[in-house]
Amino acid sequence: MFKSMYNWIDERLDITPLWRDVADHEVPEHVNPAHHFSAFVYCFGGLTFFITVIQILSGMFLTMYYVPDIINAYASVDYLNHKVAFGGIVRGMHHFGASLVIVMMFLHTLRVFFTGSYKAPREMNWVVGMLIFFIMLGLGFTGYLLPWDNKAYFATKVGVQIAESVPYIGPYIGEFLYGGDIVGAQTLTRFFAIHVFFLPGALIAMLAAHFLMIRKQGISGPL
Repeated sequence: MFKSMYNWIDERLDITPLWRDVADHEVPEHVNPAHHFSAFVYCFGGLTFFITVIQILSGMFLTMYYVPDIINAYASVDYLNHKVAFGGIVRGMHHFGASLVIVMMFLHTLRVFFTGSYKAPREMNWVVGMLIFFIMLGLGFTGYLLPWDNKAYFATKVGVQIAESVPYIGPYIGEFLYGGDIVGAQTLTRFFAIHVFFLPGALIAMLAAHFLMIRKQGISGPL
């Protein structure tokens, strides 16, 4: 049945050359852990992407139960943790994955730096990678407030106060993040929108550019 469905789609869209181009793409020997154990460090980028996919999928599940208002936010998270089947596991994956993806991205960035992979002709990809790093940090920061407990509230308050200390533009950043004068209902709604819509959209666009440049320029060789 699946073969018939695939053939029906392939006859109309000619999808076979697309996935064959990816499947048949040769991996350089120096990035193959089967040949060189040191090549494991080249897996950090792929592991980061894998965790990012898990974050996206688990986040989609969480939004089915989360209520982004100050009255029901904490209760919805508590309900998800204790009443929804496997809800605590999925939230745990999302919670701890948020830290793990930052660690893996940091290791990936170190690998790129110490192997000189940011040099010509890959400077633009380094810039895109840094933008992805900042987007990930933004996702971590905006997601921290969503459970709406004491830790989330005061951690966000400290974070916004740090942002407000930036010369000249700090007050404008604080006003944008607060959505008012205090960490309140407008802040929670704003952080939810940024966390679920704006930053993921930017992340997907940057990842697409990142992978396209990797495919076009190839994986850099060892020093």
